[in-house]
Amino acid sequence: MLDAPAALRFWHLASLDAPTVAVVWTFAFAWMCHIHLPLWLPVVLAIAAWCFYVADRLLDARNANTPLRARHHFHWRHRRIFVPLAIIAALAAIALVARSMPFAARERNSVLAAAALVYFTSVHSPWRVAAPKFRFPKELLVGVLFTLACAIPTLSRVGSSRLLAALPTILILIALAWLNCHAIESWESDFPGRPTVFRLALALAATALLATFATSLYDLRQAILLGMASLSAVLLAGLDHKSLSLTPIALRSCADLALLTPLLVLVIRV
Repeated sequence: MLDAPAALRFWHLASLDAPTVAVVWTFAFAWMCHIHLPLWLPVVLAIAAWCFYVADRLLDARNANTPLRARHHFHWRHRRIFVPLAIIAALAAIALVARSMPFAARERNSVLAAAALVYFTSVHSPWRVAAPKFRFPKELLVGVLFTLACAIPTLSRVGSSRLLAALPTILILIALAWLNCHAIESWESDFPGRPTVFRLALALAATALLATFATSLYDLRQAILLGMASLSAVLLAGLDHKSLSLTPIALRSCADLALLTPLLVLVIRV
């Protein structure tokens, strides 16, 4: 089986993948709407994403309620490094927010932060109640929260008409973030469900491509970003097809790497 290069393995094992995607998507949304974001904002978002994932993996490793993967063992083995670093990083993010974020923006972002906290508590709290008959899919909830966290810094700076026009990209990227989580969950489960992932990825790629052509009539930048999302879905479909020939770390690392296609739009001058 093919393994990932050492740098890519560390990128995944050290929980640097989600912050990287968050920063790229945040800047991609800003690029699409012709907005220049202050540098501290994506820094705070990256720190928050990293702390969230570090805490999630450490708690998973401590409780061992689910099968542990290499990323869990890595975090637990190096917890004496991760815990103080995460505390320092969180305090730095709080200081940046207190110093730079306007009060109105804090109120707006606190809603999303509260939703993320409720999700995190529901997953890791030892006193959580039994699951109801209908439960919002975890992977979809992660996709919604992650994408909105990346989009809100830009969308809060544009008018309502521009917000409505950006809706296709928001929905497609939510679906892409969900598909990433769903694919990884399928690959790591006892019932991989590879045909389902493959078909879903191709369906999302086709939908994003149709949205690309439709939005190109009135918004070239949005069309380009949607095209990058379609490419990401195609890459996830290809990974699903080749999943048996890749190690679990290589597979998950490449799945997160596939979400970085919007990085291409940041070097396009349109």
